[in-house]
Amino acid sequence: MYKYDKIDQTIINERVDQYRDQIRRYLAKELTDDEFRPLRLQNGLYIQRHAPMLRIAVPYGLLSSTQLRKLGDITKKYDKGYGHFSTRQNLQLNWPKLEDTPDILAELATVEMHAVQTSGNCIRNITTDQFAGVAPDEIIDPRAVAEIMRQWSTFHPEFALLPRKFKIAVSGTRQDRAIVQVHDIGLEFYKDTLGKMAIKVWVGGGLGRTPILGTVIREHLEWQYILTYCEAIIRVYNLHGRRDNAFKARIKILVKALGIDEFRRQVDAEWVHLKDGPNTITEAELARVAKHFEPMPYESLPDTDASFDAAISNNPAFAAWTKRCVHPHKQPGYRAVTLSLKPHGHPPGDITCEQMHVVANLADQYSFGELRSSHEQNLILADVKLSDLYAVWEKARAAGLATPNIGLLTDIICCPGGDFCSLANAKSIPIAEAIQTQFDNLDYLHDIGDIELNISGCMNACGHHHVGHIGILGVDKDGSEWYQVTIGGKQGNDASLGTVIGPSFSANEMPGVVQKLIDVYIQQRTDEERFIDTVRRIGVDPFKTHVYAK
Repeated sequence: MYKYDKIDQTIINERVDQYRDQIRRYLAKELTDDEFRPLRLQNGLYIQRHAPMLRIAVPYGLLSSTQLRKLGDITKKYDKGYGHFSTRQNLQLNWPKLEDTPDILAELATVEMHAVQTSGNCIRNITTDQFAGVAPDEIIDPRAVAEIMRQWSTFHPEFALLPRKFKIAVSGTRQDRAIVQVHDIGLEFYKDTLGKMAIKVWVGGGLGRTPILGTVIREHLEWQYILTYCEAIIRVYNLHGRRDNAFKARIKILVKALGIDEFRRQVDAEWVHLKDGPNTITEAELARVAKHFEPMPYESLPDTDASFDAAISNNPAFAAWTKRCVHPHKQPGYRAVTLSLKPHGHPPGDITCEQMHVVANLADQYSFGELRSSHEQNLILADVKLSDLYAVWEKARAAGLATPNIGLLTDIICCPGGDFCSLANAKSIPIAEAIQTQFDNLDYLHDIGDIELNISGCMNACGHHHVGHIGILGVDKDGSEWYQVTIGGKQGNDASLGTVIGPSFSANEMPGVVQKLIDVYIQQRTDEERFIDTVRRIGVDPFKTHVYAK
């Protein structure tokens, strides 16, 4: 993974000192709330319903064991002993004290971490596939370019006050797992007819109040120009994006208003002045950064292991975990492992300080000291030997990190909702926990098969409910919490937005509503058909009829 040089470290240290003085002045009442607000947002600090929330950046979801161990220590010392992984692969602290936040940032700086640009109207954390670099279907590992983009976008003076927040995702695999189509800019890496790295550029995607799938603005972009082309896009957005209405300020609204052809024309006109400028990436710069992402020191191993096969045969629990939580790897003899942060009865994405230390130790012992976070709010050990899987399972299970539900109904994506967020219309976590309780039988979950359920507490859609096979949105109804349900959303190459099935439901009704949706699927499915396939084949009406039947 990328390592700071002296300049990187100096910049982050100076930012900590600057922020410490800003906090001092605010607590001394030398800064008003309005003056302090943009300063705290630039450092990832929100004021939530009950306490501040600090969002810590995890660039493209990649962490070292040292960093995770430090995060565990911070949650124990400055918070309530746990953290929450978000759908942007970052970690959030829900209970820090305002006066402690400079010390937290100072500790983060000692392990090359920060909270810069995790909030505010700027370019946010760039996300990617959690299996980048190890996925068998990977065409190009996009992490080196993602790192170059991170360096380019961090502290970019021209883009420090955009009309609204700006999100970029990159993917280099045949199957998109980074949901590039729902980002302000989505970058799809591939090899062109000459075998050279090229990029398909999507623009104008986004969820929230007005969900829109992105549109391809450029089918073939030479990789050298990714910074200058993105800069041209963001300049056009910065110039014309709405600033008079926050609900219409995202780039998706501008692209829709102008039309993709006119938007492309304006971007190309801007790009003329940037294309071959200083931000053109050189071969030497790409090679310099790519060295940080070279393949791990893998051993030459067969892709079978007798002890693993025996454990699968003799231990049904291990076999079930392997089926759901172990993933193919491009290197023979290795696998990627997802550690579930979705045990039944617990808030999705939460992890205790003790569990962070367990995962850090597992990464050190079994996965070259690195791990990843996913936008599904789980953690991944990307490089585990086949022969080590049983040992990893035993240790993960002892720590409550081996629930075999990855890709199943209870692998719920869920924002913090009304329990924490001051923007939320309704609670999310209790709904997730009630659904987990309703579907607590693992055999039944495995029979249902692959299904994605996403929950958001408000229209900001931090839980990505629009692209869930089943999406749940918290809404305010005369001061009460109600929940709107969509079905048919999907991430991936054939991404789609869900369709609202009808009027909203009370919190108490939600587990039964999900059960009725599953009942229709089980009755109507064909062999090998997933929930989303059945919805697409028979449409929404049969589900709606059954859910609202008297």
